[in-house]
Amino acid sequence: MQVGPPTAPVPPPRPARRDTGPWPVVAAAVTGVWAVLVAVPGQLAGWVVDQLVLVAGLDRAVTVWPVVALVTVLLVGAPTLALALIPRSPAIRATGRAWLAGTLVLGALTLLRALPPVHHEAYLAALAAAAVVVAVALDRIARRRSAPPAPAGAPGGSSDGTAGPGGVPGGASAGAAGGGAPGDGTAGGGRGGRFGPVTLLAVAAGLASLVPWVWVGALGGALETLLAGLAAAALGALAGVLLGPAFWTAFAVGTPPRPARLVLVGGLVAGVTLALLGAGAGQSGAQLPALLLLPPLGFVLGALEAAARHAGRPAGRGPVRWLVGLALVGPLAFTDPEEVTVLLATTRDVPFWVAVATGAAFAVAVLLAVGYGVLLARTRARAPRRGLAGLTAAALLAAVVVVYAVPGQPGLHGERLLVVLREQADLTGIPGGAPGRAGRDARAAEVYRRLVATAERTQGDLRRELGRLRLHPTPYYLVNAIETDGGPAVRAWLAGRPEVSRVLVSQRLRPLPAAAPPTRGTVPAPTGPTWNVSLIGADRVWSELGVTGAGVVVGSSDSGVDGRHPALAAGFRGGDDSWYDPWEHRRTPADRGGHGTHTVGSAVGRNGIGVAPGASWVGCVNLDRNLGSPARYLDCLQFMLAPFPPGGDPLTDGRPQRAPDVLTNSWGCPPVEGCDPGALRPATAALAAAGILVVAAAGNTGPYCGSIADPPAPYPDVLTVGAVDRARQLTRFSSRGPAAGGAAKPDLVAPGAGVPSAFPGGGYATLDGTSMATPQVAGVVALMWSANPALVGNLDRTRRILADTATPAGSPADAPCGGARNLVGAGLVDAYAAVRAARAADLG
Repeated sequence: MQVGPPTAPVPPPRPARRDTGPWPVVAAAVTGVWAVLVAVPGQLAGWVVDQLVLVAGLDRAVTVWPVVALVTVLLVGAPTLALALIPRSPAIRATGRAWLAGTLVLGALTLLRALPPVHHEAYLAALAAAAVVVAVALDRIARRRSAPPAPAGAPGGSSDGTAGPGGVPGGASAGAAGGGAPGDGTAGGGRGGRFGPVTLLAVAAGLASLVPWVWVGALGGALETLLAGLAAAALGALAGVLLGPAFWTAFAVGTPPRPARLVLVGGLVAGVTLALLGAGAGQSGAQLPALLLLPPLGFVLGALEAAARHAGRPAGRGPVRWLVGLALVGPLAFTDPEEVTVLLATTRDVPFWVAVATGAAFAVAVLLAVGYGVLLARTRARAPRRGLAGLTAAALLAAVVVVYAVPGQPGLHGERLLVVLREQADLTGIPGGAPGRAGRDARAAEVYRRLVATAERTQGDLRRELGRLRLHPTPYYLVNAIETDGGPAVRAWLAGRPEVSRVLVSQRLRPLPAAAPPTRGTVPAPTGPTWNVSLIGADRVWSELGVTGAGVVVGSSDSGVDGRHPALAAGFRGGDDSWYDPWEHRRTPADRGGHGTHTVGSAVGRNGIGVAPGASWVGCVNLDRNLGSPARYLDCLQFMLAPFPPGGDPLTDGRPQRAPDVLTNSWGCPPVEGCDPGALRPATAALAAAGILVVAAAGNTGPYCGSIADPPAPYPDVLTVGAVDRARQLTRFSSRGPAAGGAAKPDLVAPGAGVPSAFPGGGYATLDGTSMATPQVAGVVALMWSANPALVGNLDRTRRILADTATPAGSPADAPCGGARNLVGAGLVDAYAAVRAARAADLG
């Protein structure tokens, strides 16, 4: 029944005009290639810049990713916009609009990488929220443009049949163009509702692409995993908007539509769109796998769409959402972007396994594209059956579960938090005691007592509350702190407590499917003192002064030590409190990486490689796969102040009288590992108060001024060491001062270029770095204290002797960074002169 005045009949849409000639197709092809050539190198370049900044020790370049986003949008957006507006072909205009929308999505999501990688949960939450917001916005635009045409003369509703955003033809409703409401997720030729056969086949394909990730990857924490799943689902929903029914309608030519056009042409356009989406899906490094594995899935979607339309109606958004969402769970949930780094790329570590998973997932995607295209997209193919599709999806789900539980790395492996309390132990007025070891032991015992008492008194309430919440607190005393489980919400709660100073992220490495093969030394054993030992005169100390370091103990915190190496085995102090491995809890000294074996060899190794071959050593593992965390560094520094037996409690079973005399530390704790500039400051202050000399590497982030930044190198109570070459010239890689606050650093330099030393397996290796220079200075201190035991624990006098006896070292002629003091410190350490001065020192 008609109500109101009669309305004029709506004229039928005019058939869309087609461009003549091949040029629109050529323009579309060139634009697609251009989009990929801009987006992929842009993402690679951004990641490489991030890595270079990390390796160089510079402050994170926050502007890198906004610049990448802007350049990509400008370079890709202009031709895709032209492609979306100028051609008359609905398919080509749909292509341009899909790519334009994908480019804008990439630009928006790329901006999120301004968030530091250490706050991964915050990034994933922002990614999920941004994807939802963009999806809703694009969906509303598409719905508005695809509304039914208005009466003649009324605004809105194009009647020329041209495509709207996402390829929705104007003058037709979304339901008419897409076979149902755009967001209804229906699939499978109108049969089976939300989980029709086509949707189930999409789920199966997504699960198949997930199998390689559950095999080689590992999940983070509970919240991190949940947020990764939500981000993947949100990105899947966004892909559903970009590649919804209206998009495929532009390629559905003929009745029924020609499958080849949907699969090959529509799939290719969809693949480029997914490449643009994948480029923005993940923090720096994690998006690189998505760039490779998503594009082939465009052809899978084309095959699914062809099967659905052959059965009678479009597939809807459901298959797109499920396939893309499940595919993105792999790189988002099963990798940690902080571990996709060149720092770990030299061995079979996370970058290697991410590449393996990416290659396998890509191969799966290609096989799916071929298989689905052959089986589902033939013109006379039989429509897929729901039962068979359901069994396929169930079988793939079972495969994912089995692979995850058996050859995979099940469990949660997220980061922890280090809660630093406001109150730190008062170590003023520590009695000096007698000179030498007796006085040092008395001071160490008193420092240990005060530190533990402060921790027990101030941590009790917080530890009980964290235990009640099942957050597994671990107390520390060297820095009054607690390590605990927890994500951003727990961190915010802890940061607001009055007794808490700040909360740091304490990194935790995710397990690997197989350990990297152990490193082995390949250089022959030296036939006499190595060049570096002779350069600083240590061999003259042995031969002319008869001092080899006997009676002094050097402590090493590093990747471990090969305790069976012929140059090191005899120097191990032994007992049940000379070795600690907080990572794997190995009871005997071992080293997979080789770095720690090399540094200990330079300090106390025999056969001509060590500066103090008569000294003993104790060891602790604070690095695993070349990465550490604030808590692991504290584990080892606490062990050095008060060693304890296996299984002992550091707060109750420590033995400060067994502390080593001097510590060699060829490591630093950068922000990517969770440290801030003051993270370990109370620890080195406590060790100095106990009379234990901490020697630390300046770092390998030169030639930039002010690059001595990562704890503990900048601290005033640490003896910081730079590196020179055979010609006594400062190496380019040696970090420069000044340290924070303008303090002059480094304190000394030692040979650090081409240094031969011990390596696991009984062999030897030649390495570069301030890591190699540092143990040589620790060895010189061992010689000094062996020559005059009364100097043990007298840190001020020892440092003065080292500075006064150092010899000139070459530095750049223009003396940048505020002068030579911030380049080479007091100069090149001179073992012979230092030991003679130490022996002559009157400590009355």
